[in-house]
Order: sequence, then C-alpha cells, then structure tokens
Amino acid sequence: MNTHDHHSASTTELSPRLGLNVHRQHWPTTTMLKGVEAAGYGWVQIHTPPRGMLCDRERLRRHARGVRAALEPTGLRLLLHGPDDLSLGALDHDRAFDGLLDYAVEARAEIVAYHALNHLDADGPAGERSRLRAEGEERALARLGRRAHALGITVAVENLAPVHPGPAYLSHDPLRVHDLVRRLRNPSVGMLLDIGHAHITSGIAGTDLGDVVARVAPEVALFHVHDNLGARRHDLGFPGVDPLRLDLHLPPGAGTLPWDRVRDVLLGHRAPLMLEVEPSHRPSSLSLMAVQTTAVLHGARPMVAAAA
Repeated sequence: MNTHDHHSASTTELSPRLGLNVHRQHWPTTTMLKGVEAAGYGWVQIHTPPRGMLCDRERLRRHARGVRAALEPTGLRLLLHGPDDLSLGALDHDRAFDGLLDYAVEARAEIVAYHALNHLDADGPAGERSRLRAEGEERALARLGRRAHALGITVAVENLAPVHPGPAYLSHDPLRVHDLVRRLRNPSVGMLLDIGHAHITSGIAGTDLGDVVARVAPEVALFHVHDNLGARRHDLGFPGVDPLRLDLHLPPGAGTLPWDRVRDVLLGHRAPLMLEVEPSHRPSSLSLMAVQTTAVLHGARPMVAAAA
C-alpha cells in the first residue's frame, strides 16, 4: 500500500469519530454541512445562542429547529457547545442550562459541551469564594446531570486554558475537571478532554501531558483536538501566528504538541475527536485537514504545512 492509500484507509477508519467545529459566528447551512460530511467527518459541533436566548423557550426552539432542518439531509451526528460564560450554581445560569438540554432534545444532539470550574485559582478570600462557587456548581450539575441522563444526553465537561498569559483558574487543571466528573458518578456526565488546552496548562504547571491524558482517559466522553505552541517559554513564536496568544487552535501537527505522547490514547479510545481549528489556520480543503489529522494521529508527518 502506498502512502496515499495508507492515509486514505486510516481516514476512513477514523471518520465515524472525527468531527469539525462550525465557528460560532457562522450559521450551519445544509450546503456547508454536506461539505463537512463529504470531507470525511462523522460529527459536527455547533454553538448555541447566548445564555439569555437559552432562557427563552420559544427562541431556543426556533433556533434548534433551524439547526435540525439544516442537518436533516446529512448523516452527521450533533454536538452542541453551550455558551462559554455558562456557569452553574446561579439561578439564571441553571435556567439557561435547562434550556440547553431542551435545545439538545429539539435539535437531536447527543452531547453538550460545558465549561465547569471557571473560577479563579487563588489563596485567601478569593480562593474561598471560588471554592464556594465550585461547590454550588457541582450541586447544580449533579441535579441537571440527572435530567440529562433521563433525556439520553451526555454532558461533556471541558478543561480550559488561558487564552493569553494570565491568572490561573480551577478549570485549567484537567485533573480537577476529571475529579469533578468522577464525584458525580453519572454515566451521562463525562469529561471533555481538550488536548490543546492540556498542552498549554501542562507546560505552565510542568506536568507531563502524556501522563495527564492517560490518567483522565477513562472518564473522557469527547476530545477537542487542535495544536498550539504550549506555554510559549522564551517567547516561542512561529511565522503567521499571534505572538502573544497561547490558545491558537492550529491544525494538529502545526504546533509543538507532542502527539507521540497522546496518540495511543486517542486512537484506542471510542470518544469522538472534534477538530477545533481556527478558520484562518485551516488548510485549503476540509478533506485535506481530515487526512492531515489522521496522518498525525497515526505517527506520520502532515503532507503539507497546515498553519499560515
């Protein structure tokens, strides 16, 4: 088998697990979604409207029905990404999460992504406030997670990373997110392991990315897959990328993420692999990005440079 045939076979093998993020500013038209499916992806990630819209049942249903209508002619499976600022434990946020589950039912989504523990990691009074907020969030997630289970929806709780150098948050530690998921003991609440985020935070904390990924893997329900330059020690820079930003969302293989340390877990897992690549850094075709991602995951070099 020549190299091209090997890449094609590997891509076909991974296609049911590969997904592509639709940028939050873009509406997922049927034409776009058919192109995603034709390019070899089995999943699509679509962002919901803001929190306020999720508290308005009429508006969220209208939006969800539009998404469902666009998806209907395709065989793509749907992942919904909730609002980035959604943080359970406050009444209006809990109502919005309830609306997120209603949206998922209407749109027939299988997974919803949620940012938990997005509270300052600090000592003293600020740390105590974060601890109390995290405890309230956990209680709310336990309650709403039971509703998700009854509806047949998986809640995937994501580890985060600083977009630019700055203060640490509880969500920046994948092990904290993992422990939260384990404490809930709900088969419908799993971890969303963002590999790119974990690369950044492992570099900041001085931990081994491979060890972290192996430890949290049993609780993972979804992977976010993208690359970056890690913690950017010594002002590491590449041509064509923001000189300060940490969370670059480059294609796999276009940054410094040590794929050899994580590929066995990614390939041996059953969870979807959702590509979150910034549109400005995407290759010229979606098919090429799927092939290049597969090549990286199987230990080969990308066929062409992916980053600008």
